[in-house]
Formats: sequence, C-alpha cells, structure tokens
Amino acid sequence: MLSPNKRRLLALIILLMAVVALPWRVAEVQGGKGDGTVQLGANASFGGKRLLPDDNPWNQDISKEPVDPNSDNLIKSIGLNKPLHPDFGTVYQGNPNGIPYVIVSGDQKKVPVTFRYADESDPGPYPIPPDAPIEGGEKSKGDRHVLVVDKDNWKLYELFSAYKEGDGWKAGSGAIFDLKSNKLRPAGWTSADAAGLPIVPGLVRYDEAVEQKKIEHALRFTIVKSRRGYVFPATHFASPHKDENLPPMGMRVRLKADYDIKPFPPEVQVILRALQKYGMIVADNGSDWFLSGAPDPRWNDANLRTMKKIKGSAFEVVKMGQVVTK
Repeated sequence: MLSPNKRRLLALIILLMAVVALPWRVAEVQGGKGDGTVQLGANASFGGKRLLPDDNPWNQDISKEPVDPNSDNLIKSIGLNKPLHPDFGTVYQGNPNGIPYVIVSGDQKKVPVTFRYADESDPGPYPIPPDAPIEGGEKSKGDRHVLVVDKDNWKLYELFSAYKEGDGWKAGSGAIFDLKSNKLRPAGWTSADAAGLPIVPGLVRYDEAVEQKKIEHALRFTIVKSRRGYVFPATHFASPHKDENLPPMGMRVRLKADYDIKPFPPEVQVILRALQKYGMIVADNGSDWFLSGAPDPRWNDANLRTMKKIKGSAFEVVKMGQVVTK
C-alpha cells in the first residue's frame, strides 16, 4: 500500500499528464519577442502586433476621459461587492479555460458556413481549419465561439454557436472583420458577440500579459442584466429592459486610477494597468464582472485568481455618448 505522500505525488503526476494531453495545439514557435511576427496555431503569439489600427476605439486611452454622470447607478446594477472574475486560465472542467482563437495563413482552405441568423451574418466561406478550437470543447453546450485570424490578409473571422456540419460548419451568427480598418458592423447588427463587436481584440492573452508585459487595448467583459440599448462602438443590444440604470452594450468601465495594483502578481499588474488606461467594454450577457481571456497551459491560475480581490466598487463608467435604443 502506498503511503499518503506517495499517493499525493502519484495524483499530481496524473494531473500533470492530463493537462499535457489536452488539445492545446499551440504553435511550436511562440514568438514573444515583440518584433510583430505573428505565429501560426491555436492561441499563438501576435508578437506584439496590435490587431486593429492605433486610432481604433479598442486602442483608445480613456484614462483621462470624464466619468459618466450616472456611473454610480450603473456600477451598482452590476454589483458593488461582486468580484472581478478572470474567466480564463489553464483548464476548467477538462477543457482549456477561456475563449480560444487560432491563427492561420492566407492559403488556409475556406469552407462553407450556414447561419441561423443569416440576415445579420457575413456569408462564408470562412478559413476554418478542421481542428479549430471550440470554446468549451467539442461537447460544449455554451457559446461555442470559433475565432480565426488570417495573418496574411489580416482578417478576423468569428462564429457563435459553431458546430461542424459536413465539410463545413453551421453557426448561430458570424462576422468578418478587416483588421486594417475601423469599420463597424451595420447599425442594429450583431456579430459573434451580443454587442456586435469583435471578440479577439478584447481578450486577455498570455503573449501580451506575460511575454510582452503590456496590454495596449481595452478588454471584454460580461454582465447578467443589460439595457435595451447600445453605445459606440457597439452596434447591437440584447435585452428587453429599458431601465436607464442598466448598462447598455458597449459601455466602458475603467479601474479607478488610485486603485493600488502593486500587491498583485506581475502578470496581473499588466492586466490591471490596461484596465486603468483602456478599460473594459460590456460585450455580452453572461455573469457579472467576468473578464474574458484566451486559454493557455502556462497561465498561473492562482495568480489570476487574485483579481477576485477587486470588487465592482473599484470601477467607474467612462462617460458615454448617445445610447441607441431602436
């Protein structure tokens, strides 16, 4: 019979073997040199290259922008005492934890895609590889996002509720974004996200937080209850509620400038500095204060969980423009 110490060691070895066996499919070369070289593969490095133009709203420094006059009520509706939650990391329930993406070359074969909401989706074909990672895994009953970046043509292809079908895919909705442009979705249109926004540009990524040690764009987060309305740069709402104290899609919050981030681990400080400078944008209905990111087996989950010490009261709403309600 094994001693208690040996049993614990055996359990640890089995766990490590299970993590290594998961279908991460990360590119062999991870980049991280900050030379702008975009690598191929699932959750691969962008080498410090920004996904969208410097003057894109996602890349706007909002640290000096005024606070919205209704900030207190809007923050209260999300939860003053609810914690910021890192909705990403290594593994959750046996699958990579977060919203994965895959970077492909310009010659990736395009396949047909059919849509449930075809009237607000960009028609295919899409350059989706056969082994493209699905959010939550092959058996997921969640959002099942499939996100593909064509590094040569610098385009982003995103699907919501994606399932393989024959030689192609079927999905709830889909959107194609030219990453060289600031063009938005048509007014009133969704994307693969409720707000009509792209997803990949708003993810916390390992290559930025740990390798580059800087995040130079806004981040994506979710809330339980949103308003029937959206503000720039969003183009779509997903709620029947007309209460003006509820956040509209596209609302941006920032971590207050005087919040002390020094006690946090280095990679978490990188994330928090981005939240102070660029903020995070309401992009979908989900759980309150859930911050989106891409999975990576190298994340330190314990370090990421320190973000839960930050409560909703540490945030403020950046002054919004006109709220579109129709």
